[in-house]
Amino acid sequence: MPPITFAHRGARIEEPENTLRAFRLALALGASGLETDAWLSADGEAVLVHDNPVRRGLRRRRVGDHTAEHLAGWEIPRLADLYADVGTDFDLSIDAEEPGVVGPIIDAARAAGAADRLWLCSPDLGLLRRLRPDAPDVHLVHSQRRRALGPSLERHASDLAEAGVEVMNLHHTEWTKGIVSLFHRFGLRAFAWDAQETRYLRSMIAMGVDALYCDHVERMVATVAEFSPDA
Repeated sequence: MPPITFAHRGARIEEPENTLRAFRLALALGASGLETDAWLSADGEAVLVHDNPVRRGLRRRRVGDHTAEHLAGWEIPRLADLYADVGTDFDLSIDAEEPGVVGPIIDAARAAGAADRLWLCSPDLGLLRRLRPDAPDVHLVHSQRRRALGPSLERHASDLAEAGVEVMNLHHTEWTKGIVSLFHRFGLRAFAWDAQETRYLRSMIAMGVDALYCDHVERMVATVAEFSPDA
């Protein structure tokens, strides 16, 4: 099974990041997944943007001070808008940037019939652990740096498996073949973010990671295709 190819913030090299234009192009270029970030609007919607406050002109404006309709005028879409625009035939990785946005993310994915392809990411293992009983239909991803995991990766893998968290997401420089194998031994998937250059993408694929995050969509898709049995 080839790794999921997550287009980081959409096709952000060619189009403004986290916009419907960027997401649409990323899928057209062959990405099997999209990656984005979510914050809560003033009216309780999950909206897709990385930076908060948002800079518009000379002013900085907090996402939570504006309605989703107002934010749409700045090309900040709702999660529901993404599904309405491009459908649901892709994997979607979302960084939940605040605890309050988790519920609206899951609600939007369920309303679209896409919860089973939602990968909900957080650095807060406690949040993911609390979420699991109420979200059995969603994939949970612990996104963190290696230094924050404690001295024993085996213990951390065991804790994730016990909590029902399915994925460890590390920076690509922090994975080795042995560490990938360790997490796989506990039934967990290994995701690698910020793999931008071809040599790093090839290295991650050779290690057996289960998903890649990259800004360069065409490069990522082409590199994964090199390892396809049909290539």
